[in-house]
Amino acid sequence: MGLTNRSTGVHAADAGLFIQKRAESDRVIALAGNPNVGKSTVFNALTHLRQHTGNWPGKTVCCAQGRFRTAQRGYILVDLPGTYSLMARSAEEEAARSFLCFGGADAAVVVCDATCLERSLNLALQTMELGVRTVVCVNLLDEAKRKHIRIDLSRLADRLGAPVVGTSARKKRTLRALTDALDRMTGAPDSGPPAPVPYPEEIEAAVARILPEAERLCRGRLNARWLCLRLLEQDAALLAEAEARLGVPLGQDAALQQAAGTARAELEAAGIGREALSDRIVSALVAQAERLCSGVVTHERPVYRQADLRIDRVLTSRLLGYPVMLALLAFVFWLTVVGANAPSRILSRWLFGVQDWLTALFHAWGAPEWLHGLLVLGMFRTMAWVVSVMLPPMAIFFPLFTLLEDLGYLPRVAYNLDRPFQRCRACGKQALCMCMSFGCNAAGVVGCRIIDSPRERLLAILTNNFIPCNGRFPMLISLLTIFFIGTSGVPGAALRCALLLTGVIVLGVAMTFAVTRLLSDTLLRGEPSAFTLELPPYRRPQVGSILVRSVLDRTLFVLGRAAAVAAPAGMLLWALANTTCGGSSLLSHCAHFLDPFAQLMGLDGAILLAFVLGFPANEVVVPIIVMIYLSQGSLTGLEDPAALRALLCLNGWTWTTAVSTVLFSLMHWPCSTTLWTVRKETGSWKWTALAAAIPTACGMLCCMAFTALARLFGA
Repeated sequence: MGLTNRSTGVHAADAGLFIQKRAESDRVIALAGNPNVGKSTVFNALTHLRQHTGNWPGKTVCCAQGRFRTAQRGYILVDLPGTYSLMARSAEEEAARSFLCFGGADAAVVVCDATCLERSLNLALQTMELGVRTVVCVNLLDEAKRKHIRIDLSRLADRLGAPVVGTSARKKRTLRALTDALDRMTGAPDSGPPAPVPYPEEIEAAVARILPEAERLCRGRLNARWLCLRLLEQDAALLAEAEARLGVPLGQDAALQQAAGTARAELEAAGIGREALSDRIVSALVAQAERLCSGVVTHERPVYRQADLRIDRVLTSRLLGYPVMLALLAFVFWLTVVGANAPSRILSRWLFGVQDWLTALFHAWGAPEWLHGLLVLGMFRTMAWVVSVMLPPMAIFFPLFTLLEDLGYLPRVAYNLDRPFQRCRACGKQALCMCMSFGCNAAGVVGCRIIDSPRERLLAILTNNFIPCNGRFPMLISLLTIFFIGTSGVPGAALRCALLLTGVIVLGVAMTFAVTRLLSDTLLRGEPSAFTLELPPYRRPQVGSILVRSVLDRTLFVLGRAAAVAAPAGMLLWALANTTCGGSSLLSHCAHFLDPFAQLMGLDGAILLAFVLGFPANEVVVPIIVMIYLSQGSLTGLEDPAALRALLCLNGWTWTTAVSTVLFSLMHWPCSTTLWTVRKETGSWKWTALAAAIPTACGMLCCMAFTALARLFGA
């Protein structure tokens, strides 16, 4: 996880995060902020994308670290998960709080949104309350200017008692003020904590009672006033971390516990219980933020988001919200279908040309045929097929998806789908995980981390596979095209295919709702939790950032993972196809064995076997079917749709077979990568098995029901 082999690794105190320094003089800076304030843009602009990612030990929370250097010194920037508060409710918020509290950062940069500064200052105040030296970075000044919002940064700095800089992170030159502020802060002696947030009299009296004992134990290693507030709140997890940092068992210090107990009793007598205490602390922070912004933030126009509100009346309305979502989905699929065909053919020809070169090389070396078969016809050919099928549509789909994310539309999708998810006793944030699953189901499973409730997170993980990933699109598109649209010269074929594919997706979403409700009423009973979802302002997308994030962070990452599991699967597939028993290959024997059961589902043994062998990568299902039908010893594909249709029909396919295959592709076990991700996210083989069994059972039942109805009506 290092930045360089010559670097010096250190652990971030008790936060457990491994920080890699190049020199002892490097300073560690925590980068914090609310979601949608441009924190990642600041991070990428400062580090120039020289970063690496990893997880907190024992947590499934991803962080990124990057290095940048000024004229004075080097910095390690730790990008913390986006959070609204340090009063943690989710794993992300807990990880951010732990690093700020106990990570040993030399300073913190809290990124605030200039268009809604009052809300963003809440996190800055809490960070400063920890005693961490803090630079407040008021970002998105360009958007604030466009919305006629003026901010007096120098006046805000005077009121806060901390450096305040203004930036428009998309314009890198504006970040010079931030790096200069960091140089000044880290190069100067600590000036002491800023003025404390004023709390109600009863709480201040309780803090004063505990403060002498807290100062005795903290001795400058933690902010004593902050610790007093946490003792009053009785946050067990946080206090355990504080004990580890201080090396003192707080629960066994008699004087401290007596003072804290007396203080809590006095609060109870004043009618301030545990929940009321938290509410009053939050209210005090909000009131302080309002006081700080009074006279600092000026709205030249009272209604400054009128255009955003007008757009939202359409995109989030009950009448037009869902049709617009479906239209956008169909449009994205249409672009993907139209744009991916030619690049996929070109890439396929080039990769299979490399295969011919490898074959000639193996023959020149005199390598045995079995070795050539395993490595070239098995491993390389399978990887070549996966890459040529997956890369072009992903290279189109992921940037389009990232574009919608950058524009601010995806939170509107979650808002629209919150109501149906609430009826299923689930969380509306699951809609965002569903969107991520269109690219890769494993990414969708990881995205479930944004859901705070463990029950609702499990619901999202277990129903994730009903949304088809990018690896299943080629087969769905091929079957829908050749059986329901036509094979050549059909006007508007791409649009009709996109509409049919959208219909299949809608069926997958409907199954997600149905199974979620069923699980909520049985295995995972519970009521839906409330959550706050911010609708960010619409923003002009950054094309360069979109391409980098979508191609490097998503497309190539998913492609590399798929190729890694496809390679051993290709060798196994070649071995089965080229090992004979009784005059037939093991592949044919397996297909014949599965045929009776497959017929009940409207399939045949070759189709069902292809799904089984496609477990590592869904992209190879159709080539395996063709390979079995042609009795060939290596993976085969037919580029001509008419030839593929002729081969399938020759082997007994009808439109009902195509429908059953589409249904089973939509609802069957997740691929190996997704299941392994489920195992890592849940830490349980039981939930992993259920994540495979639930969609598979639904797929089998749907296929059997459709086949029975089709046969009943003579289809």
